[in-house]
Amino acid sequence: MTHVSLGFKEASQPGRLPVSTPQTPGIVAGRLAPATIAENFADIHPLLDAHEARVAADRCYFCHDAPCVTACPTEIDIPLFIRQIQAGQPQAAARTIFDQNILGGMCARVCPTETLCEGACVREAAEGKPVEIGRLQRHATDTLMAAGGHPYARAEPTGKRVAVVGAGPAGLACAHRLAMHGHDVVVYEAREKPGGLDEYGIAAYKTPGGFAQDEVAWLLRIGGIEIRTGQAIGRDITLEGLRAEHDAVFLGMGLGGVNALRAEGEDRDGVRDAVDFIAELRQTDDLSVLPVGRHVVVIGGGMTAVDAAVQSKLLGAEHVAMVYRRGPGRLSASAHEIAHAQTAGVRVITNASPVAVHGNGAVREVEFAYTEDTPDGLRPTGQTFRLPADQVFKAIGQTLDGAPGDLEVDGGKIAVTGAGRTSVPGVWAGGDCTAGGEDLTVTAVAQGRDAAEDIHAALTA
Repeated sequence: MTHVSLGFKEASQPGRLPVSTPQTPGIVAGRLAPATIAENFADIHPLLDAHEARVAADRCYFCHDAPCVTACPTEIDIPLFIRQIQAGQPQAAARTIFDQNILGGMCARVCPTETLCEGACVREAAEGKPVEIGRLQRHATDTLMAAGGHPYARAEPTGKRVAVVGAGPAGLACAHRLAMHGHDVVVYEAREKPGGLDEYGIAAYKTPGGFAQDEVAWLLRIGGIEIRTGQAIGRDITLEGLRAEHDAVFLGMGLGGVNALRAEGEDRDGVRDAVDFIAELRQTDDLSVLPVGRHVVVIGGGMTAVDAAVQSKLLGAEHVAMVYRRGPGRLSASAHEIAHAQTAGVRVITNASPVAVHGNGAVREVEFAYTEDTPDGLRPTGQTFRLPADQVFKAIGQTLDGAPGDLEVDGGKIAVTGAGRTSVPGVWAGGDCTAGGEDLTVTAVAQGRDAAEDIHAALTA
């Protein structure tokens, strides 16, 4: 009781009483005032106005063999859309973007541009300051979407019906392109909302204001797409049933499983999957009521780890550490995102692997062993240390909850060839559930789009 009382005194704002979680008294809501939390979760990259966009566009060299286009998984003609913005035609620029990437609005917000288009920009190479391609893309796409309507019309109905499993980036991109070709599409989504990773798995400060749902609603204006939520493959629907009722099937359900920590005590109260925490945060209207620990430890080195760590800090966690088992050069999160986490106050520790989670029922400490990379793989050095923790997030990768039907797998994911063709005739796949998935919205969009074109070709041959 003494520990809890001191925690309230140290963590609360004047006039506010934090709400504690009974099993884990160190995890409380109300560590920061609502106004402070609202400020912390404000849009990280505010929208450029028309003048700012034209000034930013003026920095582009409009390269003929633009390396930024090659670096974009959806191959948007970046010099063209920036020139259109420069000419005062943002809606034309948006059409150039959407022709290649129908989720260009979301990608403008969440793409790791520093490692993709902006990382390849010749100004980045020459000056260390690339053209702000991401913000220019957002200016264009937001302008067109705010104008209402939809820039694409459906072709004449083909009479073909396609099932899409998963309403994430891959599934939505596939569904839109198929609808544009005149096919009828039914999207089966396991969750209660469409959007997938964009709705449930990305830091809230990157996509504030319910943009993910607004984008889905805008996309559906093309018509011909029906979304059925609460429909999980293997639970509510089967691959065999979908094949019997549709002319083709596209699988884009992402990854539902989470890797185990394989550390003693990982089932203690206060230990949870980072993806669940991020999803809960994204679905909470009032973040001031969302509990967070005082000492938070995030285990992992990717974007999910960064998002969980940074948002814990923004909610009021006093000490946040992100711990990765390999060296700093092996972190899968970009250097830009790691720097952002450190700026937010997150301590990044590398070459440390979890050994045990200690506590009496609830977590109190996490024990780590120092590691080193050797030609024979990762090995412990024999030295250990402990970090205090009342909340631990596991961000060590997700897995496919079993491939449906008799699909061939590769590395635990659905094996595909060409534009997403699986080992079963009439079944395509794309996004994170496939062996070529990269945990990026833009890659998933490209795979969904390309699979749709292949499906269309097969259905109209």
